[in-house]
Amino acid sequence: MLASLGTLPELGRQLSGLGGCTRPVRLDGHRTEYAVDRTTGEIGRVLHHLDSSALPAGQLLVRCNNRRATRCAACAETYRRDTYHLITAGLRGGKGTPERVATHPRVFATFTAPGFGPVHNHPSGGRPCRCGIRHDDQDPALGTPLDPDTYDYEAAVLWNAHAGALWQRFSIYLRREVAKRAGLTQRDFRDHARVSFAKVAEYQKRGAVHFHAVIRLDGPEGGETAPPAWATAELLTDAIRVAAAAVRVDGPEIDGRRHTFVFGRQLDVRTIRSTDFTGGQDLTERAVAAYVAKYATKGAETATGTLDRPIRFLAELAQARITEHARRMIRTAWTLGARPELADLRLRAWAHMLGFRGHFSTKSRRYSTTLGALRDARTEWRRAQAAPAVDTGQETTLVLAHWVFAGTGLSGAESWLAATLEPAPGTEGEPTA
Repeated sequence: MLASLGTLPELGRQLSGLGGCTRPVRLDGHRTEYAVDRTTGEIGRVLHHLDSSALPAGQLLVRCNNRRATRCAACAETYRRDTYHLITAGLRGGKGTPERVATHPRVFATFTAPGFGPVHNHPSGGRPCRCGIRHDDQDPALGTPLDPDTYDYEAAVLWNAHAGALWQRFSIYLRREVAKRAGLTQRDFRDHARVSFAKVAEYQKRGAVHFHAVIRLDGPEGGETAPPAWATAELLTDAIRVAAAAVRVDGPEIDGRRHTFVFGRQLDVRTIRSTDFTGGQDLTERAVAAYVAKYATKGAETATGTLDRPIRFLAELAQARITEHARRMIRTAWTLGARPELADLRLRAWAHMLGFRGHFSTKSRRYSTTLGALRDARTEWRRAQAAPAVDTGQETTLVLAHWVFAGTGLSGAESWLAATLEPAPGTEGEPTA
């Protein structure tokens, strides 16, 4: 069987290059590199030619780069590491961000959704849940409504759908509040300071999205410039609390009911320290970066027990192994998605995400490097390892390529062989930046 796919050593090398990806994208096509004279522009000899039909697997295999751990653990781990480095760079410098950012005021804030009805939980102080039971951390009832028939599923789904807009509005309010405390107008504020942030979305067990955010006060040019003397973590914390309490987004009117979306009353804002001086009480840069990166690879399927893929028909839920609470959230999103006035929310396309259609991790432009830059650096590193750069003198390179999608995943034989392989040489030590 394996012999028909190509020789084992060659196929093994091709699969090793995937770095453990179990759902690669399969491509048919070709790629040719030509030498081009820098002076005349004349195309010369062929430097390299790749044809998918000549590869051991019969096709070019490319990593899926899925961030979800439930879909591809290997690619999700790469995404997690990249997110860790992105967050860390914005906290202590590196990857093109100056080290001076470590001296800027930084806080870690968590924004929650409001309540949509009582749910099973384990309150602090050792008291039992409202249902009279002391739930343990693994109890599947946690986060589910005490009375599903009175739980506001409509508001819960619509809140998720507007969470991104609520955050965007909050960022505007936050700049206003910081400027007000500094005695500046909004126009003048941009000449003195800048608010930078990086955030990640996480699902609570009840299926509502909440945000974890690193928020930093910089000088007018971002991390490149020092913040003004009045910029402190205390001022930033106060501004965040006021802005979060004041922000609201007007939503749709459905059957005579007008929806308005706000953040929940539970808001946690903590100053980030470079070093833990209190034996575990301070929030350190490393702890924050690890926490944010951890949730960058998790979706609603992890916390709420829903699906990790879109659905095309509601009937698919009949065979889906999901919780009843998730099922009702998905049904609500699907039903609301049929309303013409809600077409822009694309609730059916995002029903498996319980209405949330935003990016799981986002950042402001000046916070630090980008995930794209980290991926490009890794690609260049791999290319250099495979074929060290050579001086071509007066020549440059022209690349012509044509690829078409041919499917995803590995065949049974390829999966078996991939499972027996060690990580590709250099993969364990390759840079994630």
